Amino acid sequence: MFSPAIWIAAVLTLLPFLAAAFFGGWLASAAQKLPRGVRLLAPSLLSLPYLLVACSSGSFRWGWFALYALLPVAVSLLLWTAAQVDPGQRGGWRDLSVLVTFGLAVDLRWFESAWPPHLAVFSKMLLLDAGLYGFLVLRQLDGVGFDLRLRLRDLGVGLREFAFYVPIAIPLGLALGFLHLHAAWPRPPRLAVGYLFTFFFIAVPEEVFFRGWLQNLLERRIGRYPALFSTAVLFGLSHWNKRTAHFNWRYVVLAALAGIFYGRAWRQDRRVGASAITHATVDTIWSFWLK
Repeated sequence: MFSPAIWIAAVLTLLPFLAAAFFGGWLASAAQKLPRGVRLLAPSLLSLPYLLVACSSGSFRWGWFALYALLPVAVSLLLWTAAQVDPGQRGGWRDLSVLVTFGLAVDLRWFESAWPPHLAVFSKMLLLDAGLYGFLVLRQLDGVGFDLRLRLRDLGVGLREFAFYVPIAIPLGLALGFLHLHAAWPRPPRLAVGYLFTFFFIAVPEEVFFRGWLQNLLERRIGRYPALFSTAVLFGLSHWNKRTAHFNWRYVVLAALAGIFYGRAWRQDRRVGASAITHATVDTIWSFWLK
């Protein structure tokens, strides 16, 4: 059982995420009414979950506390400045710096050692919170599509792209020896919980980063199809070290291919919810029946 401090930290971590997902317009509007200094320094509050978890587990380090207090503020400053110098939202080095930092931090697990075992998900979610605040509230980047008030059309688009991907991925994955069929059928509650966890804590964060931010910005620079394929390749490469200590080229190939269909789902209506449905469905079926 987790301590009350960890539960409070979880709530504090989820609140910015859920506020942006369901009340994004209100959040951005309310933040604009605050003094500039308050807006820029507010993300330092993302250090509170680390403080609560680390103190309750006896693993507090001042260096990690400083990182979680200062990095979100640095992100805010970069993206607020980007909004001033790039009102056309074509993207620039400031946006790239934030994306590269976040991408490498998650992919190489830079910050996970700050957390007790089994609580490293805090690392990814706090970075997501900082990015959501920076890109949606301060940068006010158009077309991200981070709205989890899902519509039937999101479900239709997401499952359509899943249906396009599966006939290609399963034969290829079996031929490469990456996929392995399992006949067991999980209990419905376990399947439902697994899908929801995958949707909210794996699919949505990755879709916000790769589609809502990266593909979105690349489209403005290099066009729709180059952005789609470039983002898919980068998404595939982000899986190079998953499930192995060496370069997992099979995972990279399957993930890059999946990234094309996730990107298609997102750009249909520019909705993260649609691509997250495709993503979560692929990951859930892989986890239960093909892993």
